[in-house]
Amino acid sequence: MSGEAIRYESVPAESSFVLVQRACRGEADAANLLCERYLPRLRRWAHGRLPNSVRNALETNDLVQDVLVQVVQQLPTFEPRHERAFQGYVRQTLLNRIRDEARRGRRRGTPETLDTTVPSTDSSPLEETIGRETLARYEAALARLRPSDREAIIARIELRLPYVEVAACLNKPTIAAAHVAVSRAMVQLAAEMSLE
Repeated sequence: MSGEAIRYESVPAESSFVLVQRACRGEADAANLLCERYLPRLRRWAHGRLPNSVRNALETNDLVQDVLVQVVQQLPTFEPRHERAFQGYVRQTLLNRIRDEARRGRRRGTPETLDTTVPSTDSSPLEETIGRETLARYEAALARLRPSDREAIIARIELRLPYVEVAACLNKPTIAAAHVAVSRAMVQLAAEMSLE
């Protein structure tokens, strides 16, 4: 490995905040880096949130890519105020799109007929209900948390960010401090979920 490669690897990645600012100024490489960074995170976050009735007509990956393209196109009008602003914006945009697709799916109904000779691999109505109720309890409990606890959970659990990035998002001085913040937030979330 050459000395140049070692120097290159030691250069820290630009924060999302800096990339958003650059992309807002029209720098295409910054927009591309944002897409590379957020596409896998959003796929993980959206996985399982798209209702079954819509999944046949629309793939989760396609939905996430569409939302990310839409967000990048709107960047010139976006005003980032802090490090987590873009993450919140893109997550909310994706959630709104999922809700829109769910409403569209309910209006359209199931697009295909059922073959009674093939057993279903889908969840049972009971399993789906339990899953929806658990997700609703989770999201309600998450909404009741302090913003810093909510951000810690979203960053680490939903987006599966490495603790280095969690520390940056939460303005924590060390990875250990980020671990502690996430652990405390999880305890608070569990307490909130047990109240219902």
